Amino acid sequence: MRMACTLAGVVLSGVVSGVALAQAPMGPPPVPEPAGEVQRSYAAQKDNLLKTAEIMPADLYQYKPTPEVRTFARVVNHVTEAQVRACGTVNGTPPAERMKTPADTADKATIVAGLKASFAECDKAYGSTTDANFTELLSIGPAKRTRAGALWGNVSHDNEQYSALSMYLRLKGLAPPTSEK
Repeated sequence: MRMACTLAGVVLSGVVSGVALAQAPMGPPPVPEPAGEVQRSYAAQKDNLLKTAEIMPADLYQYKPTPEVRTFARVVNHVTEAQVRACGTVNGTPPAERMKTPADTADKATIVAGLKASFAECDKAYGSTTDANFTELLSIGPAKRTRAGALWGNVSHDNEQYSALSMYLRLKGLAPPTSEK
């Protein structure tokens, strides 16, 4: 009986301690580092854009909601072009040495391969970004821009284009990646 009481006391003590710890006030969450924030945002957009490009059937890559707007393929290629420009600049790749974007009339596989190649360029740019070099000045043509500005600008642009591509999917009765669940 005494051993059972001692064992019960130990268990009860552990439960009380666990409850006390669970109720103990936690400090504020750690402040995220600037390079980590832009890298996480980029990774989320990368995943969304790649899934969007995969979801759209190949026969709808030339789809455009009205005659005045771009085709789905053109929007995907626009993302590719913008990423190659922004991330190529961050990586120090001269414009003449940057990859060429596929034709807007290319097949889905070719356009998706181009998008993936632009993400490979961006993976290097975001992966080489640290808090120490985040404010480094880069030459973009005749202008100067920080690495932070170039990378956040790319994330913002990717987000804008994901929104447009999501609309194309919805018009065809398909759910965008961020709506799947």
